Amino acid sequence: MRLGISTSLNCPDPKVWASTMVNVGCKSVVFPVDCNCSDDIIDGYVKAAKENDLTIAEVGIWRNALTSEENFDYSVRQLKLADRIGAKCCVNVAGSLGPRWDGGYKENYSKEAWDRTVKMIQDVIDQADPKNTYFTIESMPWMIPSSPEEYLKLMEAVNRDRFSVHLDIINMINSAERYFMHEDFLKHTFDLLGPQIKSCHMKDIKLLDDYTFQLRECGCGEGVFSLELYRDLVDAINPDMPMIIEHLGSDEAYFESMKYVKNRLGI
Repeated sequence: MRLGISTSLNCPDPKVWASTMVNVGCKSVVFPVDCNCSDDIIDGYVKAAKENDLTIAEVGIWRNALTSEENFDYSVRQLKLADRIGAKCCVNVAGSLGPRWDGGYKENYSKEAWDRTVKMIQDVIDQADPKNTYFTIESMPWMIPSSPEEYLKLMEAVNRDRFSVHLDIINMINSAERYFMHEDFLKHTFDLLGPQIKSCHMKDIKLLDDYTFQLRECGCGEGVFSLELYRDLVDAINPDMPMIIEHLGSDEAYFESMKYVKNRLGI
């Protein structure tokens, strides 16, 4: 695996950004600027990543393209950016049909949501016409796709060669069975999706003591998740798979998590 962290470091100098990533042990990165930046800025970060052997794991969108034409256009431009710089994937969530762009709602599981999601993905890919990257939808606990089976069904419905898998396995652990038997669920997910996975997120999960059933995402090592099995399954399909640690509160927390994961996994 090629481990990385999900922070831009708020660093305007590409050389300092890249050298800092290398110094903390990164082998992959999330691209730190978007399609609204100038070509010179974009090219500077691409050059710095290449010179420091940093794989560009993903270009993020993180906007609801189902309900906003502006967000849809941004998705197309971000996919074009990912294609231009050779990122492993461009990633978004499917989007919700409720007030919060990434929130959980009954409507997210409607036929309307399914049909609109399929068409949105098809249209983004068709308009961007990528050749060097893939458009991906991050799995989520309360929207399409929330299971490996649903991801396969989505890929079949979209029917585009440049649509593939971004795996956030923790986001799919949304039941007691998947939590307590998460190693079996991990193996099952890789059996179904393994060859299509382009990039992964890495974090942890724990069950809260409060009633009723409540799960909380947490930093690596603070929950029950088998990082070792995750590593082994990833390495079996692609030893150079980007694995991005995410959702921590500060750069220092990312640096500490990187150190912890590297020590725990012996990498």
